[in-house]
Amino acid sequence: MIREMFETISVPGFWDLFEITLITIIVYQLILFIKGTRGWQMILGTITILLLYYLSRWFELRTIEWLLSNLFAYFVFALIVIFQAEIRRGLAELGKGGIFSGFQLHTEGDIIEEIDSAVCSLASQKIGALIIMERDIGLRNYIESGIEMDSKLSASLLVTIFSPSVPLHDGAVIIKDSRIAAAGCFLPLTRNPMLSKNLGTRHRAAIGITEETDSIAVVVSEETGTISMVSGGKMLRGLSGENLTTALRDATKEEKGQLKRVRYHSSVLERIFSIVRGNS
Repeated sequence: MIREMFETISVPGFWDLFEITLITIIVYQLILFIKGTRGWQMILGTITILLLYYLSRWFELRTIEWLLSNLFAYFVFALIVIFQAEIRRGLAELGKGGIFSGFQLHTEGDIIEEIDSAVCSLASQKIGALIIMERDIGLRNYIESGIEMDSKLSASLLVTIFSPSVPLHDGAVIIKDSRIAAAGCFLPLTRNPMLSKNLGTRHRAAIGITEETDSIAVVVSEETGTISMVSGGKMLRGLSGENLTTALRDATKEEKGQLKRVRYHSSVLERIFSIVRGNS
């Protein structure tokens, strides 16, 4: 009998494995694309409704089941309306190949050196600045609150953005994938009542965003020119240029390990496509 059971089990072929791998990669990229946006919370709400529907069937709650089953008839149209912004952005990114940007490693210059150079220049002139480095948790909601730029990161551009004569100088600059994603962004302020009253809005925003996400913030005080780095809601103040570089490199060690894994998965995907092209 056991032998008959094993005989009925079909072994997946090459195309089956390829299809599973491709679907997994697409779903993963879609999750990365939506993560950090308002659509992410909407997806969680949708999953909650689905769980409620199946629980109502399990416990035979007929009224709730009837209401939800009738609601699902219009569910597809509701999703299109709810996610219209994400759908437009996704199609635009797909058209320029940006939705698979997770497989592209940006190696133009050293991001930390560019930030350090800009921050030291701003601190010497006592020009306030707030720079946010995105890591695993997406910051798209905050990027959309400012002026989207998608510009190559450079120290000179950062100094220009935070110049008092530029309208964007009061907001935060968000760096994503080694590029300046947006400037003039609004960030949540920390609600920690134990913080010193001497800390200004920039410092409180830096702490607030790092409390809610795993991003790293660099702050330059407008009053004193003091350089600070914030990670996980904890602030290091009074940093020199060399100390800032060391602190940023220490804070991004984990991120570098994740980029190596992305490089590995990217090479695996390229090998799969090369095999498929060879068989076709």
